Amino acid sequence: MERARTHAREHDRTPARGAGRTRRGGIALTCGLAAALALTGCDSVSGIPGDEPAVATSSSEETVAAAAAEPTDIPAPAPSTPALPPVPEDAPEVGEVAGVPEAVPALRRWAADLQTATAAELQEKCWTLAPGNVAQMYQYPQTILTALAEPGTADADTVTWENGTVSVTVERALLADGYACPRVGAAGASVQYNDADARHTVRRYLAREIGEPLSPADVEDTHPLVCAASPAAWDPTGSGAPVAAPLAAKPDELGAITGFSGDQLTSAWLSADYITVDAPVTDASGSTVTRTFTLTLRETDSGNSAGYCIGDVTTS
Repeated sequence: MERARTHAREHDRTPARGAGRTRRGGIALTCGLAAALALTGCDSVSGIPGDEPAVATSSSEETVAAAAAEPTDIPAPAPSTPALPPVPEDAPEVGEVAGVPEAVPALRRWAADLQTATAAELQEKCWTLAPGNVAQMYQYPQTILTALAEPGTADADTVTWENGTVSVTVERALLADGYACPRVGAAGASVQYNDADARHTVRRYLAREIGEPLSPADVEDTHPLVCAASPAAWDPTGSGAPVAAPLAAKPDELGAITGFSGDQLTSAWLSADYITVDAPVTDASGSTVTRTFTLTLRETDSGNSAGYCIGDVTTS
């Protein structure tokens, strides 16, 4: 098994290089799609141009002051998901999935946008995905729509539509939102996750921490970003003595922050299974410090990978 590089560091604003690395040495999902469509110049270890959000996330002094002035005995309203419009009548057809009726309307809403929305609009709508991956995966709409027209298949965690060229896969957990942005890869290949996914996981976590989630629906209960405490499988140093992920036991480890530099995230591999992301954050005193997040791939009860989760936060 090829091991990921342990010292190479990737930066959101650094041009891409080489071939993508993923857990267990897999080829990055976006690279698989490029190979399937005979593309050249596939992104490297996920330092994809456009990985960073269009606007760095921060909180203004006015927002902080206003929040401080609010009565503390009034609970904040729970986040809510905006009501979705009906599926457009002219939305592309999506193949039925036995036992998963909610898959078709969720994918048809997205497919309608795939036909008409700009890349920037799709990046905003598909907030669970790294923006650079969205641009890479969705660059050939007709090929994707051809695959979606085929009957879908489901397992415990995902739904997949496939033709001879590409696989279009979405996590079943995301279907509950009524609008689901799939991952696109080479036909027959399993879903892979890359460095940009790890950095975007940290970006979403920090956005929540300052009270500005990328979407009102981005809450931990339904879109978990923190590694679960059980099973106790956390072992980034390869000691052979795994423990519970530290952040699960100390959810306030990051401390109070008021902003972060969303376009300054950098990542580096510790091993084939663990990656770190450095993020400059601003604390309540106005000081900027770099915090290091350690992540690994989250596994479902079925043993499938379901994106990165954050297991620990330290001060660099």
